[in-house]
Amino acid sequence: MAFEALGELLAESLPLPVEGRTYTIAAPSAEVGLRVQALINAAAVAADGGRVDEQVLSDAAERDVFRDVLGPAHDQMVSDGVSWPALKHAAITAMVWIAQDKAAAERFWNAAGDPSRLAPNRQARRSRSGGANTTKSQGSTSGTSTRPATTRAKNKRARPSR
Repeated sequence: MAFEALGELLAESLPLPVEGRTYTIAAPSAEVGLRVQALINAAAVAADGGRVDEQVLSDAAERDVFRDVLGPAHDQMVSDGVSWPALKHAAITAMVWIAQDKAAAERFWNAAGDPSRLAPNRQARRSRSGGANTTKSQGSTSGTSTRPATTRAKNKRARPSR
């Protein structure tokens, strides 16, 4: 089996429908991709209560991350008068695409960035899986078991040694 051309395998752009128009987000440079990955990792560490590398965050603060991840679509969106929430959602969706993949970006986009809409709730998961399993689990079949001590063994332990 031979390797296929990488361009045919990777999603090189991300089409995002915003306020009646579709903006195409081009794949970022390796530098932007690495920076976005570092930011996503830092955010995950911070969300878990860990200590974040301040250098990663200060580097991101110095640069316009949204402009970098959206590329030319950023200026198009601004010139078209796209609302701030729409631009922000598009940029964060692009960051998800860069850090993960197109499927994760689509889930994020369609959930409008709401974490509670990203993962289905417990009731929805159960209804899709057909409900709780009512079959009792089978006991061990290893052939070993723990039995209570017999009366004879109990008496042996109770006798004083001679």
